[in-house]
Amino acid sequence: MELSARNQLKGKVTGVELGAVMANIKIEVSEPGVITAVITKESAERLGLKEGDDVNALIKSTEVIVGK
Repeated sequence: MELSARNQLKGKVTGVELGAVMANIKIEVSEPGVITAVITKESAERLGLKEGDDVNALIKSTEVIVGK
């Protein structure tokens, strides 16, 4: 799938926590290591996310913070 978003990280799902409304999805990526995506429970269920799935994390942001 080709997308215009340039901030894309390929990774593997390492954890899925479903709440009443939202879901926390842990994604292991090569850099920075692991990111956490907070998505709706409905989206997590629709995608059928489970540990071991290969996924793409697409990052859309209007702000970049740099720390040293």
